[in-house]
Amino acid sequence: MQETTQNKSFRIPEGYSAGLMSQSFWFTEFKKTVKLRQDGFTYDEIKRTCVEENLFGAAKAYRAARMSGYLIARLKAMDDDLLALFCEADMATQKLIHLICVLSTDRLFFEFVYEVYREKVQIGAAYLEDSDINAFFTRKEAQNDLIASWKDSTKKHLRANYSNFMREANLLTAEDGQKRITPPILDTRLEEYLKAVHAEAFIRALTGVN
Repeated sequence: MQETTQNKSFRIPEGYSAGLMSQSFWFTEFKKTVKLRQDGFTYDEIKRTCVEENLFGAAKAYRAARMSGYLIARLKAMDDDLLALFCEADMATQKLIHLICVLSTDRLFFEFVYEVYREKVQIGAAYLEDSDINAFFTRKEAQNDLIASWKDSTKKHLRANYSNFMREANLLTAEDGQKRITPPILDTRLEEYLKAVHAEAFIRALTGVN
């Protein structure tokens, strides 16, 4: 029997994590977990199905288990209303919803989009520069001992993944080796949903509006 989920708001984790370093956007795989959820599967049943049937085509069972764990964490950010909206939406909106679910599980990534991407959109910048990403991490290292303790290789992976995730969600477009900023126009239903669950910060982060 499927658990009923009702969000009153998206709650960003209090602590920082480098967990996104070992993840990918996995949009196709995420859609498979959404379909299982829509069909009434519990989270435990989704994980078991993903591993036993190797829905993601993983080379090893442990890899399938890790992927399903990450994807279910994103899936848990969706209440029944957002799940229904995802299933009815076009691909562009589905990717934005997926990105919002990722952002809701990772404080540092959310802060990057809110503090850096949003500001670039507000000033009308054409591109997101590597220097923008580096400056963000330098600032966070000065503010937080945990981030300062991370290896350079960890921060390098995170910087790359932030760019990749945003490109996959169409917030950035690759252009002659640069990252062109392409802020989305939100589906009206998604915007209304985010307002209803007091998640206006996501609207501001993605679109740059005040």
